[in-house]
Amino acid sequence: MFALRRTAAMMTSVHRQPHLSQAVFRANFAISAADPKTHKISMDNERMSAVSEHSSVVCSSEQMAQKIKAGPVVDVLGDEMTRIIWDSIKDKLILPFLDIELHTYDLGIEHRDQTEDQVTIDCAEAIKKYNVGIKCATITPDEKRVEEFNLKKMWKSPNGTIRNILGGTVFREAIICKNVPRLVTGWQKPIVIGRHAHADQYKAVDYVVPGPGKLTLTWKGTDGQVIDEVINDFKGPGIALGMFNTDDSIVDFAHASFKFALDRKLPLYMSTKNTILKKYDGRFKDIFEDLYNKQYKKEYEAAGIWYEHRLIDDMVAYAMKSEGGFVWACKNYDGDVQSDSVAQGYGSLGLMTSVLLCPDGKTVEAEAAHGTVTRHFRFYQQGKETSTNPIASIFAWTRGLLHRAKLDNNEPLKQFAQTLEQVCIDTIESGAMTKDLAICIKGSINAVSREDYQETFEFINTLAKNLETALTKNAVSAK
Repeated sequence: MFALRRTAAMMTSVHRQPHLSQAVFRANFAISAADPKTHKISMDNERMSAVSEHSSVVCSSEQMAQKIKAGPVVDVLGDEMTRIIWDSIKDKLILPFLDIELHTYDLGIEHRDQTEDQVTIDCAEAIKKYNVGIKCATITPDEKRVEEFNLKKMWKSPNGTIRNILGGTVFREAIICKNVPRLVTGWQKPIVIGRHAHADQYKAVDYVVPGPGKLTLTWKGTDGQVIDEVINDFKGPGIALGMFNTDDSIVDFAHASFKFALDRKLPLYMSTKNTILKKYDGRFKDIFEDLYNKQYKKEYEAAGIWYEHRLIDDMVAYAMKSEGGFVWACKNYDGDVQSDSVAQGYGSLGLMTSVLLCPDGKTVEAEAAHGTVTRHFRFYQQGKETSTNPIASIFAWTRGLLHRAKLDNNEPLKQFAQTLEQVCIDTIESGAMTKDLAICIKGSINAVSREDYQETFEFINTLAKNLETALTKNAVSAK
Protein backbone atom coordinates (compact mmCIF):
# COMPACT_ATOMS: atom_id res chain seq x y z
CA MET A 1 0.00 0.00 0.00
CA PHE A 2 2.90 2.32 0.87
CA ALA A 3 4.59 1.79 -2.48
CA LEU A 4 1.34 2.29 -4.38
CA ARG A 5 0.61 5.58 -2.67
CA ARG A 6 4.11 6.81 -3.34
CA THR A 7 3.80 5.71 -6.93
CA ALA A 8 0.74 7.88 -7.42
CA ALA A 9 2.40 10.85 -5.77
CA MET A 10 5.57 10.51 -7.80
CA MET A 11 3.70 10.09 -11.06
CA THR A 12 2.14 13.50 -10.46
CA SER A 13 5.58 14.98 -9.91
CA VAL A 14 7.01 13.25 -12.99
CA HIS A 15 4.38 14.73 -15.28
CA ARG A 16 5.06 18.22 -13.92
CA GLN A 17 8.75 18.17 -14.69
CA PRO A 18 9.96 18.53 -18.28
CA HIS A 19 13.48 17.25 -17.55
CA LEU A 20 12.80 14.38 -15.17
CA SER A 21 14.30 11.07 -16.29
CA GLN A 22 12.55 7.75 -15.76
CA ALA A 23 15.50 6.93 -13.52
CA VAL A 24 14.18 9.38 -10.97
CA PHE A 25 10.82 7.62 -10.76
CA ARG A 26 12.44 4.27 -10.02
CA ALA A 27 14.93 5.78 -7.60
CA ASN A 28 12.24 6.78 -5.14
CA PHE A 29 11.41 3.23 -4.13
CA ALA A 30 14.70 1.92 -2.79
CA ILE A 31 18.46 2.19 -2.87
CA SER A 32 19.43 2.54 -6.51
CA ALA A 33 22.03 0.56 -8.38
CA ALA A 34 24.08 2.56 -10.87
CA ASP A 35 25.27 1.09 -14.15
CA PRO A 36 29.10 1.32 -14.06
CA LYS A 37 29.25 2.60 -17.64
CA THR A 38 26.35 5.03 -17.79
CA HIS A 39 25.90 5.92 -14.10
CA LYS A 40 22.16 5.87 -14.72
CA ILE A 41 19.82 4.61 -12.05
CA SER A 42 18.48 1.13 -12.53
CA MET A 43 16.51 -1.21 -10.32
CA ASP A 44 16.30 -4.96 -10.30
CA ASN A 45 14.15 -7.39 -8.34
CA GLU A 46 17.07 -8.72 -6.35
CA ARG A 47 17.98 -5.26 -5.01
CA MET A 48 14.34 -4.44 -4.34
CA SER A 49 14.12 -7.59 -2.24
CA ALA A 50 17.34 -6.76 -0.42
CA VAL A 51 16.13 -3.29 0.42
CA SER A 52 12.81 -4.59 1.69
CA GLU A 53 14.55 -7.22 3.80
CA HIS A 54 16.98 -4.79 5.43
CA SER A 55 14.73 -1.75 5.69
CA SER A 56 14.65 -0.31 9.19
CA VAL A 57 11.34 1.49 8.74
CA VAL A 58 8.08 -0.37 8.28
CA CYS A 59 5.07 1.84 7.64
CA SER A 60 1.72 0.56 8.78
CA SER A 61 -1.57 2.04 7.59
CA GLU A 62 -1.77 3.87 10.93
CA GLN A 63 1.63 5.46 10.38
CA MET A 64 0.61 6.41 6.85
CA ALA A 65 -2.33 8.34 8.26
CA GLN A 66 0.01 10.11 10.70
CA LYS A 67 2.44 11.40 8.07
CA ILE A 68 3.38 15.03 8.51
CA LYS A 69 2.24 17.22 5.65
CA ALA A 70 4.96 19.35 4.08
CA GLY A 71 4.81 22.05 1.43
CA PRO A 72 6.61 22.02 -1.93
CA VAL A 73 10.32 21.24 -2.10
CA VAL A 74 12.60 21.01 -5.14
CA ASP A 75 14.49 17.69 -4.87
CA VAL A 76 17.75 17.96 -6.85
CA LEU A 77 19.42 14.68 -7.79
CA GLY A 78 23.19 14.48 -8.20
CA ASP A 79 25.98 12.08 -9.07
CA GLU A 80 27.91 9.00 -7.99
CA MET A 81 27.98 7.81 -4.37
CA THR A 82 26.10 10.80 -3.04
CA ARG A 83 23.25 10.01 -5.44
CA ILE A 84 23.09 6.44 -4.19
CA ILE A 85 22.97 7.71 -0.60
CA TRP A 86 20.43 10.39 -1.56
CA ASP A 87 17.87 7.79 -2.62
CA SER A 88 18.42 5.80 0.57
CA ILE A 89 17.99 8.90 2.73
CA LYS A 90 14.65 9.65 1.09
CA ASP A 91 13.46 6.05 1.36
CA LYS A 92 14.49 5.51 4.98
CA LEU A 93 14.43 8.93 6.65
CA ILE A 94 12.11 11.25 4.72
CA LEU A 95 9.30 9.64 2.74
CA PRO A 96 8.11 7.19 5.44
CA PHE A 97 7.31 10.15 7.70
CA LEU A 98 6.37 13.05 5.42
CA ASP A 99 3.53 13.64 2.99
CA ILE A 100 5.66 15.97 0.92
CA GLU A 101 5.26 17.62 -2.47
CA LEU A 102 8.53 16.90 -4.28
CA HIS A 103 9.45 18.55 -7.57
CA THR A 104 12.39 16.43 -8.68
CA TYR A 105 15.09 17.53 -11.14
CA ASP A 106 17.85 15.23 -12.36
CA LEU A 107 21.14 17.15 -12.31
CA GLY A 108 23.22 14.03 -12.90
CA ILE A 109 26.07 14.88 -15.28
CA GLU A 110 24.68 12.84 -18.19
CA HIS A 111 21.23 14.36 -17.92
CA ARG A 112 22.73 17.84 -17.84
CA ASP A 113 24.60 16.90 -21.01
CA GLN A 114 21.46 15.51 -22.68
CA THR A 115 19.51 18.71 -21.96
CA GLU A 116 22.45 21.01 -22.80
CA ASP A 117 22.34 22.10 -19.14
CA GLN A 118 18.80 23.46 -19.52
CA VAL A 119 17.75 21.21 -16.63
CA THR A 120 20.01 23.21 -14.29
CA ILE A 121 18.40 26.48 -15.33
CA ASP A 122 14.91 24.99 -14.97
CA CYS A 123 15.87 23.63 -11.55
CA ALA A 124 17.02 27.06 -10.37
CA GLU A 125 13.78 28.64 -11.61
CA ALA A 126 11.80 25.98 -9.73
CA ILE A 127 13.71 26.76 -6.53
CA LYS A 128 12.92 30.43 -7.08
CA LYS A 129 9.23 29.50 -7.50
CA TYR A 130 8.88 27.12 -4.54
CA ASN A 131 11.46 28.84 -2.27
CA VAL A 132 13.12 25.62 -1.06
CA GLY A 133 15.66 23.48 -2.91
CA ILE A 134 17.45 20.46 -1.43
CA LYS A 135 20.43 19.44 -3.54
CA CYS A 136 22.59 16.34 -3.82
CA ALA A 137 26.28 16.77 -4.65
CA THR A 138 27.01 16.99 -8.39
CA ILE A 139 30.00 16.59 -10.70
CA THR A 140 31.58 19.72 -12.13
CA PRO A 141 33.35 18.29 -15.18
CA ASP A 142 37.02 18.78 -15.98
CA GLU A 143 38.88 17.39 -19.01
CA LYS A 144 38.94 13.86 -17.59
CA ARG A 145 35.21 13.89 -16.83
CA VAL A 146 34.40 15.19 -20.32
CA GLU A 147 36.26 12.20 -21.73
CA GLU A 148 34.79 9.74 -19.19
CA PHE A 149 31.18 10.64 -19.96
CA ASN A 150 31.73 11.64 -23.60
CA LEU A 151 30.18 15.03 -22.85
CA LYS A 152 29.31 17.57 -25.53
CA LYS A 153 31.27 20.25 -23.67
CA MET A 154 32.76 21.08 -20.29
CA TRP A 155 29.58 22.24 -18.58
CA LYS A 156 29.76 24.89 -15.87
CA SER A 157 29.36 24.11 -12.19
CA PRO A 158 25.65 23.57 -11.49
CA ASN A 159 26.17 25.23 -8.11
CA GLY A 160 27.54 28.31 -9.88
CA THR A 161 24.65 28.35 -12.37
CA ILE A 162 22.07 28.08 -9.60
CA ARG A 163 23.82 30.77 -7.52
CA ASN A 164 23.94 33.14 -10.49
CA ILE A 165 20.19 32.75 -11.04
CA LEU A 166 19.15 32.89 -7.39
CA GLY A 167 21.78 35.28 -6.06
CA GLY A 168 22.35 35.03 -2.34
CA THR A 169 25.05 34.00 0.08
CA VAL A 170 26.40 30.55 0.93
CA PHE A 171 26.45 29.83 4.68
CA ARG A 172 28.49 26.87 5.91
CA GLU A 173 28.27 25.54 9.44
CA ALA A 174 29.88 22.66 11.32
CA ILE A 175 27.78 19.84 12.78
CA ILE A 176 29.21 19.37 16.27
CA CYS A 177 29.44 15.92 17.88
CA LYS A 178 30.98 15.71 21.35
CA ASN A 179 33.01 12.59 20.60
CA VAL A 180 34.56 13.92 17.36
CA PRO A 181 37.72 15.71 18.55
CA ARG A 182 38.16 19.31 17.44
CA LEU A 183 41.56 20.49 16.24
CA VAL A 184 40.68 23.87 17.73
CA THR A 185 39.71 22.64 21.17
CA GLY A 186 38.15 25.91 22.33
CA TRP A 187 35.42 25.84 19.67
CA GLN A 188 32.33 24.77 21.58
CA LYS A 189 29.72 26.54 19.43
CA PRO A 190 29.36 26.71 15.63
CA ILE A 191 31.12 29.33 13.53
CA VAL A 192 28.96 29.97 10.47
CA ILE A 193 30.88 31.18 7.43
CA GLY A 194 28.89 33.39 5.05
CA ARG A 195 30.69 33.55 1.70
CA HIS A 196 29.96 36.27 -0.84
CA ALA A 197 30.09 33.86 -3.78
CA HIS A 198 30.26 36.47 -6.53
CA ALA A 199 33.09 37.99 -8.60
CA ASP A 200 36.40 39.24 -7.08
CA GLN A 201 39.12 36.74 -8.07
CA TYR A 202 36.51 34.29 -9.39
CA LYS A 203 35.51 36.54 -12.30
CA ALA A 204 38.86 38.27 -12.65
CA VAL A 205 40.99 38.70 -15.75
CA ASP A 206 44.62 37.74 -15.21
CA TYR A 207 47.51 37.34 -17.58
CA VAL A 208 51.28 37.20 -17.87
CA VAL A 209 52.85 40.53 -18.78
CA PRO A 210 55.34 39.67 -21.55
CA GLY A 211 57.82 42.51 -20.99
CA PRO A 212 58.42 46.19 -20.30
CA GLY A 213 55.38 48.44 -20.66
CA LYS A 214 52.66 50.37 -18.89
CA LEU A 215 49.66 48.61 -17.31
CA THR A 216 46.52 50.76 -17.06
CA LEU A 217 42.99 50.29 -15.74
CA THR A 218 40.31 52.11 -17.76
CA TRP A 219 36.60 52.70 -17.14
CA LYS A 220 34.47 54.13 -19.94
CA GLY A 221 31.08 55.42 -18.83
CA THR A 222 27.99 55.22 -21.03
CA ASP A 223 27.93 59.03 -20.89
CA GLY A 224 31.41 59.25 -22.37
CA GLN A 225 33.25 59.84 -19.11
CA VAL A 226 36.63 58.08 -18.88
CA ILE A 227 38.70 57.19 -15.82
CA ASP A 228 42.21 55.98 -16.59
CA GLU A 229 44.56 54.77 -13.85
CA VAL A 230 48.17 53.67 -14.25
CA ILE A 231 48.63 50.42 -12.32
CA ASN A 232 52.33 49.78 -12.92
CA ASP A 233 55.15 50.71 -15.25
CA PHE A 234 56.76 47.32 -15.90
CA LYS A 235 60.53 47.23 -16.43
CA GLY A 236 60.35 43.56 -17.38
CA PRO A 237 57.99 40.54 -17.47
CA GLY A 238 55.44 40.09 -14.68
CA ILE A 239 51.81 39.30 -13.98
CA ALA A 240 48.59 41.32 -13.84
CA LEU A 241 45.09 40.92 -12.43
CA GLY A 242 41.91 42.92 -12.86
CA MET A 243 38.84 42.16 -10.73
CA PHE A 244 35.54 43.75 -9.78
CA ASN A 245 32.34 43.57 -7.80
CA THR A 246 29.04 45.46 -7.88
CA ASP A 247 27.07 47.46 -5.35
CA ASP A 248 23.94 45.41 -6.05
CA SER A 249 25.74 42.16 -5.26
CA ILE A 250 27.33 43.54 -2.09
CA VAL A 251 23.95 44.89 -0.92
CA ASP A 252 22.39 41.46 -1.50
CA PHE A 253 25.26 39.85 0.42
CA ALA A 254 24.74 42.24 3.32
CA HIS A 255 20.98 41.68 3.49
CA ALA A 256 21.41 37.88 3.41
CA SER A 257 24.06 38.04 6.15
CA PHE A 258 22.04 40.32 8.42
CA LYS A 259 18.89 38.23 7.99
CA PHE A 260 20.66 34.91 8.55
CA ALA A 261 22.38 36.06 11.75
CA LEU A 262 19.16 37.62 13.04
CA ASP A 263 17.23 34.42 12.36
CA ARG A 264 19.87 32.39 14.23
CA LYS A 265 20.19 34.98 17.03
CA LEU A 266 23.96 35.09 16.53
CA PRO A 267 26.26 38.13 16.34
CA LEU A 268 27.55 39.00 12.86
CA TYR A 269 31.15 39.89 11.98
CA MET A 270 32.23 41.10 8.55
CA SER A 271 35.93 41.00 7.60
CA THR A 272 37.90 42.91 4.94
CA LYS A 273 41.37 44.39 4.44
CA ASN A 274 40.08 47.93 3.98
CA THR A 275 43.31 49.40 5.39
CA ILE A 276 45.04 48.24 2.19
CA LEU A 277 42.17 48.17 -0.35
CA LYS A 278 40.68 51.42 0.89
CA LYS A 279 38.19 51.82 -1.95
CA TYR A 280 37.54 48.18 -2.91
CA ASP A 281 37.20 46.62 0.53
CA GLY A 282 36.09 49.95 1.93
CA ARG A 283 32.99 49.67 -0.25
CA PHE A 284 32.03 46.39 1.46
CA LYS A 285 32.55 47.98 4.88
CA ASP A 286 30.53 51.10 4.05
CA ILE A 287 27.57 49.22 2.54
CA PHE A 288 27.32 46.84 5.49
CA GLU A 289 27.56 49.68 8.00
CA ASP A 290 24.97 51.80 6.19
CA LEU A 291 22.42 48.97 5.94
CA TYR A 292 22.96 47.96 9.55
CA ASN A 293 22.34 51.45 10.88
CA LYS A 294 19.32 52.09 8.65
CA GLN A 295 17.54 48.72 8.73
CA TYR A 296 18.87 46.19 11.23
CA LYS A 297 20.36 47.88 14.29
CA LYS A 298 17.13 48.08 16.32
CA GLU A 299 16.24 44.43 15.59
CA TYR A 300 19.75 43.30 16.53
CA GLU A 301 19.69 45.23 19.79
CA ALA A 302 16.27 43.80 20.62
CA ALA A 303 17.62 40.30 19.99
CA GLY A 304 20.70 40.93 22.14
CA ILE A 305 23.15 40.49 19.25
CA TRP A 306 25.43 42.88 17.35
CA TYR A 307 27.22 43.59 14.08
CA GLU A 308 30.91 44.49 13.87
CA HIS A 309 33.44 44.98 11.07
CA ARG A 310 36.96 43.64 11.65
CA LEU A 311 40.15 43.42 9.64
CA ILE A 312 40.57 39.91 8.21
CA ASP A 313 43.81 39.20 10.11
CA ASP A 314 42.29 40.40 13.38
CA MET A 315 39.17 38.33 12.68
CA VAL A 316 41.17 35.16 12.05
CA ALA A 317 43.01 35.61 15.35
CA TYR A 318 39.74 36.30 17.18
CA ALA A 319 38.08 33.22 15.66
CA MET A 320 40.95 30.95 16.74
CA LYS A 321 40.77 32.01 20.39
CA SER A 322 36.97 32.27 20.62
CA GLU A 323 34.49 29.57 21.67
CA GLY A 324 32.56 30.09 18.42
CA GLY A 325 28.93 31.09 18.31
CA PHE A 326 28.86 33.74 15.57
CA VAL A 327 28.29 34.35 11.85
CA TRP A 328 31.35 35.44 9.88
CA ALA A 329 30.60 37.26 6.60
CA CYS A 330 33.56 36.87 4.22
CA LYS A 331 34.46 38.16 0.79
CA ASN A 332 34.58 35.50 -1.92
CA TYR A 333 38.17 34.27 -1.59
CA ASP A 334 38.26 34.62 2.19
CA GLY A 335 35.05 32.59 2.46
CA ASP A 336 36.41 29.90 0.15
CA VAL A 337 39.50 29.47 2.34
CA GLN A 338 37.97 29.97 5.78
CA SER A 339 35.00 27.64 5.24
CA ASP A 340 37.31 24.65 4.72
CA SER A 341 39.68 25.81 7.45
CA VAL A 342 36.86 26.14 9.97
CA ALA A 343 35.34 22.81 8.90
CA GLN A 344 38.62 20.99 9.54
CA GLY A 345 39.04 22.85 12.81
CA TYR A 346 35.80 21.30 14.03
CA GLY A 347 37.12 17.84 13.15
CA SER A 348 35.63 16.72 9.83
CA LEU A 349 34.75 18.09 6.40
CA GLY A 350 32.04 15.41 6.37
CA LEU A 351 30.21 17.20 9.19
CA MET A 352 29.41 20.48 7.46
CA THR A 353 26.17 22.03 6.22
CA SER A 354 25.86 24.42 3.29
CA VAL A 355 22.87 26.72 2.77
CA LEU A 356 22.39 29.31 0.02
CA LEU A 357 20.16 32.09 1.37
CA CYS A 358 18.75 34.64 -1.08
CA PRO A 359 18.55 38.34 -0.19
CA ASP A 360 14.76 38.19 0.16
CA GLY A 361 15.27 35.85 3.14
CA LYS A 362 12.59 33.64 1.63
CA THR A 363 14.42 31.40 -0.83
CA VAL A 364 16.91 28.75 0.29
CA GLU A 365 18.93 25.98 -1.34
CA ALA A 366 20.54 23.46 1.03
CA GLU A 367 23.20 20.92 0.09
CA ALA A 368 26.05 18.86 1.48
CA ALA A 369 29.34 20.76 1.68
CA HIS A 370 31.34 18.00 -0.03
CA GLY A 371 31.74 16.29 -3.38
CA THR A 372 30.26 13.17 -4.96
CA VAL A 373 32.66 10.74 -3.18
CA THR A 374 33.95 9.21 -6.43
CA ARG A 375 36.38 6.77 -4.78
CA HIS A 376 33.59 5.13 -2.76
CA PHE A 377 31.40 5.02 -5.86
CA ARG A 378 34.08 3.02 -7.69
CA PHE A 379 34.06 0.51 -4.82
CA TYR A 380 30.25 0.43 -4.94
CA GLN A 381 30.33 -0.28 -8.70
CA GLN A 382 32.64 -3.22 -8.04
CA GLY A 383 30.33 -4.61 -5.37
CA LYS A 384 32.79 -3.80 -2.59
CA GLU A 385 31.83 -2.53 0.85
CA THR A 386 31.68 1.21 1.41
CA SER A 387 31.38 3.28 4.56
CA THR A 388 30.28 6.65 3.24
CA ASN A 389 29.22 9.41 5.62
CA PRO A 390 25.63 10.54 4.83
CA ILE A 391 25.32 13.13 7.61
CA ALA A 392 25.93 16.26 5.51
CA SER A 393 23.39 15.04 2.92
CA ILE A 394 20.85 14.35 5.68
CA PHE A 395 21.41 17.85 7.08
CA ALA A 396 20.80 19.25 3.59
CA TRP A 397 17.32 17.74 3.91
CA THR A 398 16.77 18.94 7.46
CA ARG A 399 17.90 22.52 6.76
CA GLY A 400 15.67 22.69 3.69
CA LEU A 401 12.74 21.25 5.64
CA LEU A 402 13.30 23.66 8.52
CA HIS A 403 13.04 26.55 6.09
CA ARG A 404 9.90 25.06 4.54
CA ALA A 405 8.46 24.77 8.05
CA LYS A 406 9.33 28.40 8.77
CA LEU A 407 7.66 29.63 5.56
CA ASP A 408 4.49 27.62 6.24
CA ASN A 409 4.46 28.04 10.03
CA ASN A 410 4.48 24.23 10.17
CA GLU A 411 5.45 23.26 13.73
CA PRO A 412 5.20 19.44 13.21
CA LEU A 413 7.58 19.64 10.24
CA LYS A 414 9.97 21.81 12.25
CA GLN A 415 9.96 19.28 15.10
CA PHE A 416 10.54 16.40 12.66
CA ALA A 417 13.58 18.09 11.09
CA GLN A 418 15.03 19.01 14.49
CA THR A 419 14.48 15.46 15.73
CA LEU A 420 16.25 13.99 12.70
CA GLU A 421 19.25 16.28 13.25
CA GLN A 422 19.43 15.32 16.93
CA VAL A 423 19.13 11.62 16.06
CA CYS A 424 22.14 11.93 13.74
CA ILE A 425 24.23 13.58 16.46
CA ASP A 426 23.06 11.21 19.21
CA THR A 427 23.74 8.16 17.03
CA ILE A 428 27.32 9.25 16.35
CA GLU A 429 27.88 10.12 20.02
CA SER A 430 26.57 6.66 20.99
CA GLY A 431 29.38 5.06 18.95
CA ALA A 432 27.64 4.17 15.66
CA MET A 433 29.32 5.93 12.74
CA THR A 434 31.01 5.63 9.36
CA LYS A 435 34.71 4.95 8.85
CA ASP A 436 35.80 8.57 8.31
CA LEU A 437 34.46 9.58 11.72
CA ALA A 438 36.00 6.54 13.38
CA ILE A 439 39.38 7.64 11.98
CA CYS A 440 38.82 11.16 13.38
CA ILE A 441 38.04 9.75 16.81
CA LYS A 442 40.80 7.11 16.87
CA GLY A 443 43.41 9.45 15.44
CA SER A 444 44.62 7.34 12.51
CA ILE A 445 43.38 4.73 10.06
CA ASN A 446 45.76 2.17 11.56
CA ALA A 447 44.00 2.47 14.93
CA VAL A 448 40.58 1.65 13.43
CA SER A 449 39.21 -1.90 13.33
CA ARG A 450 36.15 -3.12 11.42
CA GLU A 451 34.11 -3.15 14.63
CA ASP A 452 34.58 0.62 15.01
CA TYR A 453 32.37 1.62 12.08
CA GLN A 454 29.34 0.63 10.02
CA GLU A 455 28.84 0.06 6.31
CA THR A 456 27.03 2.86 4.41
CA PHE A 457 23.52 1.42 4.38
CA GLU A 458 23.91 -0.27 7.76
CA PHE A 459 24.52 3.19 9.23
CA ILE A 460 21.51 4.70 7.45
CA ASN A 461 19.40 1.80 8.75
CA THR A 462 20.67 2.53 12.27
CA LEU A 463 19.66 6.17 11.86
CA ALA A 464 16.23 5.14 10.55
CA LYS A 465 15.64 2.84 13.51
CA ASN A 466 16.72 5.55 15.96
CA LEU A 467 14.57 8.14 14.20
CA GLU A 468 11.49 5.95 14.44
CA THR A 469 12.18 5.41 18.15
CA ALA A 470 12.66 9.14 18.76
CA LEU A 471 9.51 10.12 16.87
CA THR A 472 7.47 7.51 18.75
CA LYS A 473 8.87 8.79 22.05
CA ASN A 474 8.06 12.38 21.09
CA ALA A 475 4.51 11.41 20.13
CA VAL A 476 3.99 9.68 23.48
CA SER A 477 5.43 12.68 25.35
CA ALA A 478 3.12 15.05 23.45
CA LYS A 479 0.10 13.06 24.60
